[in-house]
Amino acid sequence: MNTPDDLKPIAEMICRVCDHQQLNKNYRHLVVDAPVDALTAQPGQFFNLLCRLRDDSAPYLRRPMSVYRIDRNQSRIEFLYKVVGEGTQNLSKLKLGDELNVLGPLGQGFDLSSNPKHILMVARGVGLATLAPLAETARERGINVDVIFSARSSEVLMSVDNFHQADAIVTAVTDIDGSSDIDNVEELVRNIVKEKGTGLFATCGSNRLFQMLRNIGEEFGIKGQVALEQQMGCGLGMCFICVRPFQRKVGEIEYRRVCFDGPVFDLQETVSW
Repeated sequence: MNTPDDLKPIAEMICRVCDHQQLNKNYRHLVVDAPVDALTAQPGQFFNLLCRLRDDSAPYLRRPMSVYRIDRNQSRIEFLYKVVGEGTQNLSKLKLGDELNVLGPLGQGFDLSSNPKHILMVARGVGLATLAPLAETARERGINVDVIFSARSSEVLMSVDNFHQADAIVTAVTDIDGSSDIDNVEELVRNIVKEKGTGLFATCGSNRLFQMLRNIGEEFGIKGQVALEQQMGCGLGMCFICVRPFQRKVGEIEYRRVCFDGPVFDLQETVSW
C-alpha cells in the first residue's frame, strides 16, 4: 500500500458548485469546480466537506466524502452521496454557484503497484462511487476490469454508464430478483477468476461481500483491497475517532486510523465490521 510520504499536499479549498442533481430517491450527484490541489486526488482518497448553510448553522464536524470522479480536463471533482443525516441534508441544499469548503485530498487510496492484468471490483450501494475512479485509472493503464454491482433494486443501481465508459464489463445483481444472494455472487466471482485470471480484488460497501472476497482471495492467493466506510472527526489522523482493529498476523491485532492509514486497506488484514 501507499505510505504517508506518497501523499500529495493537503489543502483547504473553496469550490463552486457547477452541477447538483437528484439521481434517484436515495442518491445525489454533486459536481464542483476544483483548484489544482484538489485534482491531485487518487482513486480511493476522500475530501472532508464542510456541510454548513449560509447562516453558518451546524454541524460543526466535516463529512468525509470519497471521490466519485476526477475530471482534470474541466478541473472538476464529483461526489456521489446519500442523504442520511444533518450534514448531508445541508449538503443537499447546495445550489448552482454556491461555494463549498473542502479539505483534502485525504487518506491513502488504491495501490496498483502490483501491476495486475485484471481487476475484479465488487460493490454494494454507494460503495460504487469509491470504485469508479479506480476503473477509470485501470483503463488508462491498460488493465481489464470486471465489476459486480449489488443493490436493492435496479432503480437504485448507479454509475453503470461510467463503468462502461471505462471499458469495464458490468454485472448487476439485485435483492428484488434474488441475484444478489451471496451464494450466487460467490459463483459469479469464482467464474470470473477462473476465466480472467484476476490479479486484484477491490471492494467497498458491504461486509458480507468483503468477507466472501477475502475467503476467495486467501484460497486462490489473489491480493485484495477494501475501502472502508467509517465515521470520522478530523479526517487527518489526530482525533483517533476512526480507529479500527486490523490483523497483520494470526492472533496479532493492531489498531489503525481509517482516515490516515486508509481508508483503503489490505483485504486479508482487515477485520470484519
